[in-house]
Amino acid sequence: MQNNSRHFGIAAGLVVVSTFLVYWLLDSVLRLPAQSSVEAVSIDRLFNYHIWLIAFLFSLVVVFMLYALFVFRHRRGEDEEKEGEYFHSNVRLEIAWTVIPLIFVVFFSVEATRILIDITTPSPDEYVIEVEGFQWGWNFIYPETGLITQELVLPLDQPILLEMRSRDVLHNFYVPEFRVKQDLVPGQTTRLRFTPIETGDFTMVCAELCGFNHTGMQAAVRVVPEDEFAMWISGQVAAR
Repeated sequence: MQNNSRHFGIAAGLVVVSTFLVYWLLDSVLRLPAQSSVEAVSIDRLFNYHIWLIAFLFSLVVVFMLYALFVFRHRRGEDEEKEGEYFHSNVRLEIAWTVIPLIFVVFFSVEATRILIDITTPSPDEYVIEVEGFQWGWNFIYPETGLITQELVLPLDQPILLEMRSRDVLHNFYVPEFRVKQDLVPGQTTRLRFTPIETGDFTMVCAELCGFNHTGMQAAVRVVPEDEFAMWISGQVAAR
């Protein structure tokens, strides 16, 4: 049993080292776009938890597999009849591999539910914009003025409510920097809430396969300070 404990201790240490290395590799390769909405911060935190878990589970499987292959491989001159040390009916191990995954499942369920509630809860001062998707373009309607544009312009730090409809088939509103996305369903009005926190130009794409020109179904999104947004609205209305 002492020999087994030594091997388990070495393998456990290698799992820890491998977890950090794999996380660093994934974090370096899987670069996310800038966090440009309030919701992106909490969503990225949940992504980060998943990456840590993926790194750990990958290491747990691969390290033990490679350790067994290299340390317990048959060597020339060894007795063919030699057998390794056996152990069975380890109650603590059975409890651990039942309880620990359960803790992870409960944690991710609670955290994901909390974030979902946060990003879908209405804000009392949200600005409403109607969105119409169609093959293969977008209309953005500002109900307060009746303005219709093909460019989505948003005020900075203002909670936004998009009320979205599809004219034909399923579409999906997605700006990667905002992280949130929502389907547009024919015959229904779907809603998406977010608060932009970074000015700049972004690209909105359809993230639901919707036909031949699906990849070209994009729209410009611009986030500007509140005073500039008011001037833009006034200018657009005056130019009609």
